[in-house]
Amino acid sequence: MSLYSVLPDDLNPQCLPNHVAVIMDGNGRWANQRGLPRVVGHRQGAKILKDLLRCCKDWGIGALTAYAFSTENWRRPTSEVDFLMVLFEKMLRKELKEMHREGVCIRFIGELEALSPSLQAEIKRAMEETADNTGIDFNVAINYGSRSEIVQACQQVAQKVERGELSSEAISEEILSQHLYTAGSDPDLLIRTSGEQRLSNFLLWQLAYTEMYFTRAFWPDFDRGEFHRALQTYQQRDRRFGNAKDGVTEAKNQVAKRVKEPVLTA
Repeated sequence: MSLYSVLPDDLNPQCLPNHVAVIMDGNGRWANQRGLPRVVGHRQGAKILKDLLRCCKDWGIGALTAYAFSTENWRRPTSEVDFLMVLFEKMLRKELKEMHREGVCIRFIGELEALSPSLQAEIKRAMEETADNTGIDFNVAINYGSRSEIVQACQQVAQKVERGELSSEAISEEILSQHLYTAGSDPDLLIRTSGEQRLSNFLLWQLAYTEMYFTRAFWPDFDRGEFHRALQTYQQRDRRFGNAKDGVTEAKNQVAKRVKEPVLTA
């Protein structure tokens, strides 16, 4: 049995994040360092995502949201964009049966109407076939931009006000959250690879109280061992959601965390 086939002993199953989000950065740089075409990095990155999804299910994490393609990614070279779109479509065709068997509920979030008709058809089929699965929720953000998502949510709420279905005084954070793609399911942990430390227009509303973990590892190197280290760090965090604690106790806790927190390496 692999070392990471089951939840590692040093992780508390009661303190795992229920929802993990990932910004999968560094595929191209990983390939460049090896003298390979960037598309090879994307292929390896897809394999890593598949294993992370299985890992989350094995370890009892309820949801995984992956930033697969942003609205800004259309600016990349046409050959790379075309490859990614074909890769998405091939992966869906190849992996859907297995993911369905393993109880994965797949949802795609973003402005999907801009995608090719064939990819839209595969996405529709995947979501319909897995809609009733309860093993793990797998959200794939493709042609996604958080600012656009928030604008669309505001427009939907405004339309309800115009139709008299909702009063302006009744608008709340909960109401707006219900009109986001994620419908109120906010991540507990965000992981971004490759050393970058920014959100890049990803889940800006949903990440308000999310713990963030940045690693210099490129996404194609983000294996279960790397995920283990991310969860170790997460379990050392004190999630207070704005609540205060005794100053002396809090200072001691922060010192202890700094001592324990693993050093990030390339």
